[in-house]
Amino acid sequence: MNNIFIIGTGLIGGSFALDIKALHPDCKVFGIDTTEAHLDEALELGVIDEKASLEDLSIADVVIIAIPVDATLKVLPQVLDYISDDAIVFDAGSTKENICEVVKNHTKRRNYLAVHPIAGTEHSGPKAAIRGLYKNKTNIICEVEETAFKLQEKALKLFADLGMRIRYMNPKAHDKHIAYVSHLSHISAFMLGKTVIDKERNERDIFDMAGSGFASTVRLAKSSPAMWTPIFNHNKANVIEALDEYIENLKHFKQLMEDEDFNAVFNEMEQTNYIKEILKGIQ
Repeated sequence: MNNIFIIGTGLIGGSFALDIKALHPDCKVFGIDTTEAHLDEALELGVIDEKASLEDLSIADVVIIAIPVDATLKVLPQVLDYISDDAIVFDAGSTKENICEVVKNHTKRRNYLAVHPIAGTEHSGPKAAIRGLYKNKTNIICEVEETAFKLQEKALKLFADLGMRIRYMNPKAHDKHIAYVSHLSHISAFMLGKTVIDKERNERDIFDMAGSGFASTVRLAKSSPAMWTPIFNHNKANVIEALDEYIENLKHFKQLMEDEDFNAVFNEMEQTNYIKEILKGIQ
């Protein structure tokens, strides 16, 4: 593992770079990014060792694509055009079905592994990259059988060294499940933030009353719209289905309050407390 190429030098790609450099001090990490300022910052912070372009990918051993999913659809086939037969390419996109579809007939499909590490923060850019981001995090792998076995081994060894847990899933199931546990959470945070901001225009003191509960709930609203808009677009049907169910639950809760049925309100919350057992051990 000598030459590592990171396409997208922000939180996800940069964090991969930092951990790989720690594991393999002799490797060289190249950065590719459409934002020159990001490359400059990544160099200054030591996230990457050198700037590069797609034309340089012929020397790559590992290529990590960590850019918005709409950009990945365009870039991934180009990456596969440039790499050698021995390189492994994986992306970190939050949707998988469209990405797997766009390369299913590519002559180097065997070099690509469809990956989604369930890790991240609300921050973005090279300065957001942190060591240990992926430790004890779940990494979902789709269509593993489409990737050459020796290249699977190379990627799985890396993921194990990073401390990741592996879960296998088909792309369609992945996109449906992730709409509920990730995409819906972000929409909820954005819309809660919007609701409070709209109210704050008339009541200037509202943020003085916002405590840690509000801050933790709305944290995801600080996430990058440039990343999340394409995700909602590419997973539109699943996200709308999740939103429909969520809205129905909100309407039901509101109706219980309007009916002054606070025994039912208590029961709704008590039953939902079971989420503590489901999420036990998740960092």
